[in-house]
Amino acid sequence: MELQKLINRAMDLRNQYEKKEKQLYGSPATDEDIAEGFLADVNNLVKLVKTQHGKGQIAQSTEKLGSHLSHCLWSVIVLARMHNIDLEQNFMETMDKLENHLLETQE
Repeated sequence: MELQKLINRAMDLRNQYEKKEKQLYGSPATDEDIAEGFLADVNNLVKLVKTQHGKGQIAQSTEKLGSHLSHCLWSVIVLARMHNIDLEQNFMETMDKLENHLLETQE
């Protein structure tokens, strides 16, 4: 699936959440709220990964792992859009930098 399709789907859902948040709370979640939710999702992800290595017990951890990774991806996409960041371009640039760094350390 193309990244743009993922972005469109994530933002469609974000728009639905905004409408619901305005109804319930009078205003939509801020980027800080989204980032805090992301932090909680990453924390849950860490627990699930640890469970995969026998450190802790979470029922159906293997099944939950994909869902939590998807939650994290959603947050990253939404935060990037909220800050007008071209995620695809920045990702490619960052991968190039990391690859160059790796090549430099191998010489």
